[in-house]
Amino acid sequence: MEPLIHGIILAFGLILPLGVQNVFLFNQGTAHKNFVHALPAVITAGVCDTILIYSAVAGVSLIVLSFVWLKNLLFFIGFFFLAYMGWLMWKSTTAVLRQQTAVFSAKRQVAFAASASLLNPHAIMDTIGVIGTSSLVYSGVEKWSFTIACIGVSWIWFFSLAIAGKIVGQLDSTGSILKKMNQLSALIVWGMALYMGYQLL
Repeated sequence: MEPLIHGIILAFGLILPLGVQNVFLFNQGTAHKNFVHALPAVITAGVCDTILIYSAVAGVSLIVLSFVWLKNLLFFIGFFFLAYMGWLMWKSTTAVLRQQTAVFSAKRQVAFAASASLLNPHAIMDTIGVIGTSSLVYSGVEKWSFTIACIGVSWIWFFSLAIAGKIVGQLDSTGSILKKMNQLSALIVWGMALYMGYQLL
């Protein structure tokens, strides 16, 4: 039971901040009239997180963290990646944002969700550096419980984000809430970028 609870609390702590991936899923829920049309983004994000978490628990974290140059490279790329994504979130007006998300086909949703997950150094470092190293204290069934808990939280959270976006999209006719949320998310993403830049000093 302890590994399960540990995994749930840890995964929620890592996934709650409004990062690039979370904002995209929320916006997809907002943009599509039919929730089913946002599922490609949700499922892709869930699959990518499953791959990252399993890889981290399987031992990839030990390999990455053992090479200082590789860790610094991830921080370097992460700084510019997050700074750029934060800028895109901040400058997006509600009208532009709605137009961009509305035209996302299933293929574009899959491509963007995959890149926001697998090409996001901050997400990779969170998974490898935190979940991967935290799993080292467990073995056997306990490690599987910890892993399943982390993966389960990701899937539940991603579906919840899209559903919440759908609800807000129906209530927010002017788009003011969506605009404020994206600006808040931009500030959070910039904070993450500064943290990653600080790690290089």
